Amino acid sequence: MSSFDEDEAFAAAVPLSQRAMAARPAPYLDELNPAQREAVEALEGPVLMLAGAGTGKTKALTARIAHLLNSGKARPNEILAVTFTNKAAREMKLRVARLLGMELEGMPWLGTFHAICVKLLRRHAELVDLKSNFTILDTDDQIRLLKQLIAAANIDEKRWPARHLAQVIDNWKNRAWTPENVPTAEAGAFDNKGVALYRAYQARLRTLNAVDFGDLLLHVVTIFQRHEDVLAQYQRWFRFILVDEYQDTNVAQYLWLRLLAGAHQNICCVGDDDQSIYGWRGAEVGNILRFEKDFPGATVIRLEQNYRSTAHILAAASGVIEANKGRLGKTLWTAADGGEKVRLIGHWDGEEEARWIGEELEAMGQGTRGLAPLGLDQCAILVRASHQMRAFEDRFLTIGLPYRVIGGPRFYERMEIRDAMAYFRLAVSPEDDLAFERIVNTPKRGLGDKAQQKIQIAARTNGVSLVEGAKILLAAKGLTGKGAKALGTLLDGLERWHRAVVGTAPPLPDDDDVLDDGLFAAPEPGVTAGPQVSHIELAQTILEESGYTAYWQNDKSPEAPGRLENLKELVKALENFENLQGFLEHVSLIMDNETDDGEPKVTLMTLHGAKGLEFPAVFLPGWEDGLFPNQRAMDETGLKGLEEERRLAYVGITRAERLCTISFAANRRIFGQWQSALPSRFIDELPEENVDVLTPPGLYGGGYGAAATAQPVRSDLHDQASRADVYNSPGWKRMQARSQSRGMSQPRESRNVTIDLDAVSSFGLGDRVFHQKFGYGAVTAIEGDKLEIAFDKAGVKKVVAKFVVPADSAGDVPF
Repeated sequence: MSSFDEDEAFAAAVPLSQRAMAARPAPYLDELNPAQREAVEALEGPVLMLAGAGTGKTKALTARIAHLLNSGKARPNEILAVTFTNKAAREMKLRVARLLGMELEGMPWLGTFHAICVKLLRRHAELVDLKSNFTILDTDDQIRLLKQLIAAANIDEKRWPARHLAQVIDNWKNRAWTPENVPTAEAGAFDNKGVALYRAYQARLRTLNAVDFGDLLLHVVTIFQRHEDVLAQYQRWFRFILVDEYQDTNVAQYLWLRLLAGAHQNICCVGDDDQSIYGWRGAEVGNILRFEKDFPGATVIRLEQNYRSTAHILAAASGVIEANKGRLGKTLWTAADGGEKVRLIGHWDGEEEARWIGEELEAMGQGTRGLAPLGLDQCAILVRASHQMRAFEDRFLTIGLPYRVIGGPRFYERMEIRDAMAYFRLAVSPEDDLAFERIVNTPKRGLGDKAQQKIQIAARTNGVSLVEGAKILLAAKGLTGKGAKALGTLLDGLERWHRAVVGTAPPLPDDDDVLDDGLFAAPEPGVTAGPQVSHIELAQTILEESGYTAYWQNDKSPEAPGRLENLKELVKALENFENLQGFLEHVSLIMDNETDDGEPKVTLMTLHGAKGLEFPAVFLPGWEDGLFPNQRAMDETGLKGLEEERRLAYVGITRAERLCTISFAANRRIFGQWQSALPSRFIDELPEENVDVLTPPGLYGGGYGAAATAQPVRSDLHDQASRADVYNSPGWKRMQARSQSRGMSQPRESRNVTIDLDAVSSFGLGDRVFHQKFGYGAVTAIEGDKLEIAFDKAGVKKVVAKFVVPADSAGDVPF
């Protein structure tokens, strides 16, 4: 048979309608690079789209869906497209509609794992002893139910909290383990009672006709495994399967996908093994690493052309990630010019690191770094742990640099920080009723709503504070039992802590002992009496004796370690103040100066939260062994944990488009004690030809990597010349000049502002003034020598009077 006859026979075998669809124009293919186009057109059989950071994987994935529809290979209801977030699902649908140039209707199976499994489970609920109108429990309902089961089993919930059990059960469900097939090795979980409680929990859920989020996957996997006819039905329906972020799938999601693709194997998984950073919440990088073994004959297409970052940034990221053994391997490249090298700088301590980054951000805004000016909204600081944010928040608020925290509250807005601050406030002022209300039953002391109402009534009846009202109530035997005993212990502690505060208030600082922008506040005049006790030690004592530290130590939730680290960071913040009063005043000014006026702000967030984002300029601080890579991650999971930390470093570097700066500190303070730190081992893995080392000579004895050593010397005692070498930015020189103009021999960074509430300000209401950071404004309120000023551009701020001048003399001030 001739070639012409073969073509004719083939054409006759293909339905006319399909040939007509295949002939439709596909302009979206012309917008793809060769690797992307190959991935889009490989429609049959298993395909792994190994897409590096910034290589346009979303573009290729949506183009593939559009091509399936446009070519007639599949109808909308025959495509199963799975994402991890609702936002990603909506974006995918919009992009496909744009590519096809029409409204996209009838794609019921495009969504998140959970959203799709809800639909499937409602159709077949009876197969797992549920009704189709089952309810989905939220976390609070789940915890409440588990508490009931723990109580029924006569287990001490304080020692074995329900949140810990919820975490254990969720972990088992992520691995697709029902109570019947939890491995023997896991039987010791939750004091050897985990499996029995899991079984009781599942039984109770069925009685309530309810499921939790882990059940949505687990029940559907169970149905597919036990009912082959149901599985076969969906294998026929879902002719093409597409999965986004495959490296983030857990075992249950992996099994669900394998079961559905088992017949036709038309599955396309898109992901990057080098960006698998969620192992702590069940993600298994092994799912993507063994794709070719799971699907023999699979086509693996590497998307390596990067459209985001410069060549130096990509080379640095590649140099780090190449040290990982468990990876499929790829090399990112870009057609763009080399751009700026990755900058590496070492600092004496964490405070200097925050100060330097603040100066750099200011300089970038002025275009003095050899680059086009970068706005603050184009810059991001990505930290390994949330407690690192405190130093940056304090520094930025001091110099008036706008910032925003993404993925969580600002440091002083966090729950554990507010709780601790409430204890400190009561130690300073026992009359602070709002603080007492916050902590009287935190941690739990058996003082429920009724007990607290009795305290309120006693206080109102006698016209005293809640603390005094509680004392009166106890004296009158108005409370009994454990609650009364716990309240008595708390009141004893408050009295003891207050005596310590009053007895240790230091003399007021000298007039020159101030911060340059006037935003820190001083302690109110106190009484210098009794033995000198460190206010840092007092803060630690308060947190320990109140039971608040132990409360989070005993909490088994994933958030607990981070909250403990934040509490440590809070204590560390006290080092810059003479006493608790000064610190509390400082925080009050910080919170009072919070504004949301739409102005550009630098982004502050964790590395985990930054995945999927990109910024022209990225700062990566805290690259020190123990902090990054994180010591706890390595202790708990060994080499696996180290490799995930390295992938996190890769993610951090590849967030940068034009400028990437990595920094580390020789010393950090933990609980008031200096600790020397070694640079992260990841730094030595950076290729030297792509790195510009800014670290001044002498900071470390050797190179810039993990082999270097440093001695833990107090930063306020080390040589001033060394500091000048490190801080040669315009802002730092400006601070030095201003310090010298006030007759100071050298700058001091840990100073308090003295606020004299009895002073008479030289300014009056309505006076026009000038502040070197915030510009021009008008005085709207006066309290001693503290002014409230409505600045023309910076909004309302509270500053000390000595830091502003009359507007008409602003040009004479040597700022």
